[in-house]
Amino acid sequence: MRRWYSAWRRSRLGTRLALGLGALALVVFAVVGTVTVGIMHGYLGRRLDEQLTKSQVSQVPQLRDVHNAPESAYSWYSAVYDVRDGVATPRQGSRLPADSKPLTRVVEETGAGELLRTVSLRGQGDYRVRTCQVDPGVVLVSAAPQDDLDRTVRQLVMVEVVAFLLALAVLVALGRLVLHRGLRPLSTMAGTAHDIASHDLTANADIPVRATGDGGGAEVQELRTAFNKMLAHIDSSLTARTEANERLRRFVADASHELRTPLTSIRGYSELFRYAAANEPAEREAHLAKIREETARMSVLVDDLLLLARLDARDAEAPVRPERVELADLVNAAADAFRAGRPDHPLTVDFGQSSVTLDADPVRLRQVLDNLLANTAVHTPSGTPVTLAVAVDRDEVVIQVIDAGPGIAPEDREKIFDRFYRVDTSRTRQAGGTGLGLSVVQSLVAAHGGTVGVTSEPGRTAFTVRLPRAS
Repeated sequence: MRRWYSAWRRSRLGTRLALGLGALALVVFAVVGTVTVGIMHGYLGRRLDEQLTKSQVSQVPQLRDVHNAPESAYSWYSAVYDVRDGVATPRQGSRLPADSKPLTRVVEETGAGELLRTVSLRGQGDYRVRTCQVDPGVVLVSAAPQDDLDRTVRQLVMVEVVAFLLALAVLVALGRLVLHRGLRPLSTMAGTAHDIASHDLTANADIPVRATGDGGGAEVQELRTAFNKMLAHIDSSLTARTEANERLRRFVADASHELRTPLTSIRGYSELFRYAAANEPAEREAHLAKIREETARMSVLVDDLLLLARLDARDAEAPVRPERVELADLVNAAADAFRAGRPDHPLTVDFGQSSVTLDADPVRLRQVLDNLLANTAVHTPSGTPVTLAVAVDRDEVVIQVIDAGPGIAPEDREKIFDRFYRVDTSRTRQAGGTGLGLSVVQSLVAAHGGTVGVTSEPGRTAFTVRLPRAS
């Protein structure tokens, strides 16, 4: 049994469904055949009882008048018994079987009415017996064989068995063909899955195949749609992972490059400092100042990298601690610091309202303003006017840093918030910083629940920060 069950589980779904349908049809055929045979057997039995009744009813008047032997219809047995003191004795001329005791017992059990019973005669099979009273003490008995009835029922059983077996074979064969055709879309999807498995997704994350075709009904169409949605989700997830890995690779490479530059400078100035300490004492302070300058730059870079890492780590404590902040104070402080550090860039502050409050981290929001202003000063010529504007748009606070510089090329605007991306590709210190300032701005604004964007054309570049107002 275990081997048969294992073979059943290993068989194809279409075969199992067809065999299951055949088993169900076999049960239905058995029930229908049993009911049909029972109905036919009952019908033929009632017909035989009616024939016995008609035969006796037609003979009773004649037997009362003439007292002759009864007539035997067909191959029936027919006899007249005289019953005295419960003992039945057949009259002369009665047609009785060799073993008449079963008929005699039925006659002796007959009262004033009539009696129908099935008895078994030795060597002749079953007979249907009917008795009725002709006169007091005189009973007519007729016995009809049931061989014809049983033969008819057996033939009906044979016909039904053959017909049902043929119907079952046709049903299983046609059901298997129909199921095979109906399950063909599933086979197609299985082939699609095997096709996907044959592709090397490590080299190329794009999944080029999808489940196609139609037919199979609503359920198969739902499965096909869900299968394609799953493939699209896997495709997008693999693409996102590949892009994330590529960004991580570039990030590590850029971080290594950016850290190598100040480290190389520090190493060089250290050698010069050691040489100057022995030979040129007057130059020691100049070399030491260069070492401090490069160390400060490297510290800023490391601090920015640590800040971005903390902002990216979802399960770590976010470096943003919101509190109720008056925006005017932060804007004026950032403007004063910019004017002091960049006197060659005239700054105008346009504050639309007297009081605007935010739920924000004042230190990080000040860092956003300082980075945007510093980015403007670094990438515009000396004397370029800068505007720091604040406005309220429904439930948002809009902060804009606008300059009248040469603008940003469209291809650069798409990547300007990427980490270590700089508009100038030379990576010289005179052309700009490390390329992390705007990335820090974007991450900090996102941590506050806001957005940042840039629009640019020759003569006007605007960085726009949108933050939710305090409720």
